[in-house]
Amino acid sequence: MRAPWDPEESTPGRRRSVPGSRDHLRKQTPVGRFFATWGWRAYAIPVLVVLTALVIADAVVSPDAQPDDGAVRAQETPAIVGAPAAGEVPPSGELPEGGPFVEAAGGEFRLVPGGTDPVGRPTAEQFTYTVEVEDGIDTVDFGGDDSVARMIDATLANPKSWTADGAVAFQRITRGEPAFRVSLTSPMTVRENCGYDIELEASCYNSATGRVYLNLARWVRGARSFEGDIGSYRQYLVNHEVGHAIGFPAHEPCPADGALAPIMMQQTFGVNNAEIHRLDPEGVVPDNDDTCRYNAWPFPDGATVAR
Repeated sequence: MRAPWDPEESTPGRRRSVPGSRDHLRKQTPVGRFFATWGWRAYAIPVLVVLTALVIADAVVSPDAQPDDGAVRAQETPAIVGAPAAGEVPPSGELPEGGPFVEAAGGEFRLVPGGTDPVGRPTAEQFTYTVEVEDGIDTVDFGGDDSVARMIDATLANPKSWTADGAVAFQRITRGEPAFRVSLTSPMTVRENCGYDIELEASCYNSATGRVYLNLARWVRGARSFEGDIGSYRQYLVNHEVGHAIGFPAHEPCPADGALAPIMMQQTFGVNNAEIHRLDPEGVVPDNDDTCRYNAWPFPDGATVAR
């Protein structure tokens, strides 16, 4: 669902530099006039400035000084989106009672063969994906690997999913490098890749590995806020975590009491703002008692454009 709460990795588009039509015309710039005027002294000045800066830096930073912890983590922590912060655990976030599941598996993933036709508008941003299952997870209780893959395919192809507004399109592939890998994963492997600052079963998207980690514990038992509706919860889980993968890193609060929960609300942990606020007091969710109804879809009213 990165630890801490939801560090964001910005991925701005890159602009190509367009060579100017007059690049071949060279004029003397102010810098050129400076060097022409001062000769060799112009080269000595920058060297002296650099040496002075190094001396000052050495005087300010002693050998015993510790590096800034936040800066180190910013470089070393994977870009994990969706992991809960180390706040107070609300009862609504606890794993419900239910069927058994494998706590730990092999850490490697098997690809579920098969693909789909593109879903969404041809002019939309195209996202390819694979469906994978961690070795050691037996999916027979879910109808097998193919059944898991078909459920994920059907969720992303639903007119109420992310393709509804015409901005994105999906296609499952088995060859080539996908944009992301939707992976049914054991809880222990999820913790290794999503963090486990507090004892809550979470899922996440980790851009460093390119994986959407769907927590097997949640796949089997769901979330208390979904009141036993496992099917809807699985649809929510796919849509929410894929939302992170396609560029929606931020979470959302319940907008009004009694409203449908936004898909990017952390419904796994609750649909009441105050409960989510307890997990992350510094986050975007206000400390009020607005309670939403659970919702599995980005666009619950259906497609907003023709596909």
